[in-house]
Amino acid sequence: MSEFASSLEASPLSNVRFNYQPAMQSNGLQEIVQGLCQKHKQIHPKYFYDHLGSQLFERITETPEYYPTRTERRILLENAESIAKYCGEDCVVIEPGSGSSEKIRLLLETMRPKAYVPMDISAEFLHHAAIRLGQDFPWLHVSAVCADFASYEPAQRQLPSGKRVVFYPGSTLGNMSREAARGFLGKMAGWLDSEGGVLVGIDLHKSSATLNAAYNDAEGLTAQFNLNVLNHLNRIADANFEPEQFEHLAFYNESERRIEMHLVSRSDQIVRVGGHAIALSQGERIHTENSHKYTLSGFAELAEQAGLKTVRVWQDQDALFSLHYLERIQ
Repeated sequence: MSEFASSLEASPLSNVRFNYQPAMQSNGLQEIVQGLCQKHKQIHPKYFYDHLGSQLFERITETPEYYPTRTERRILLENAESIAKYCGEDCVVIEPGSGSSEKIRLLLETMRPKAYVPMDISAEFLHHAAIRLGQDFPWLHVSAVCADFASYEPAQRQLPSGKRVVFYPGSTLGNMSREAARGFLGKMAGWLDSEGGVLVGIDLHKSSATLNAAYNDAEGLTAQFNLNVLNHLNRIADANFEPEQFEHLAFYNESERRIEMHLVSRSDQIVRVGGHAIALSQGERIHTENSHKYTLSGFAELAEQAGLKTVRVWQDQDALFSLHYLERIQ
């Protein structure tokens, strides 16, 4: 464990505690190499989120082109009382991929949960966010977990008693294939007690022009965010990518109803990753992310396949974005 990671076990605040689970396990390098050795090369989007990547994403959410964050924030603010009613008093809120924990702040005073469990892969980013949250809400018990939430299981003994509510905003579920999204919804359903629920943000299908603009902002922040994944791999996978030898590509694939993000090789090149030689030809793509868009009925059907039923849906007046409260099918 690194010196910084070790420091996570201690907290300067009595209402904040940390549980560090190393995100880069021994099979992490294998996962990266396997992705890059496929016919259609890919990098898992979780590797976007080193400290700089997390900062860049926060800046992307503030660009005029990127509508999901401001639209979802408005939905949360305008419906906080209704949302709190469904979540229930003294619930335990678990947020996988919590980032800066900005969105839960919009609900905390109204919801007044017993505890909040932020989970994120970026240790330093999580640490700062949890401390700020504990300072701003001294009545709230914050139990931060640094982990790859895709493989982490929050044990009952690690959480205060109370109704579990999984908070998964930001349309992050759309980054998964529909099959993987169904599996992860099922995983979240398994985290719940009999009365628990899942509060999940879902981006809705809309015009290609709106979607293409959102992932190609004029400031170029999304391009920086996409390219920064190579710097991250250089550090954690002993790679020698040269980001300037790649360019950002993002577009809406209408037939699949998903935004695709790629890195395109500017030249024929060979990259070393953990002792493996990865050959790329000029124009070859590395697929870094999908962002699937759903209809309301299409998402309800997906959730049902995962053992969850739609109890309530909130959306903006332009039907750009939606927030769903789901419960387990008994």
